[in-house]
Amino acid sequence: MNKFRWLLVMAVFSLGGCVPRIEVAPSKEPIVINMNVKIEHEIHIKVDKDVEKMMKSQSDIF
Repeated sequence: MNKFRWLLVMAVFSLGGCVPRIEVAPSKEPIVINMNVKIEHEIHIKVDKDVEKMMKSQSDIF
């Protein structure tokens, strides 16, 4: 019986060393994010006809 216990203890310790190891380490090079973005926009202004006439007649306001 004593031999069986000894073999059981040895088996447990032997199998305990078979645990997989997972390691997460940061990279040595910096992370580069290249963002080539082209932004275009259009602004449409709708004005009343009276306001448009006033803007044409008094163009020095703006």
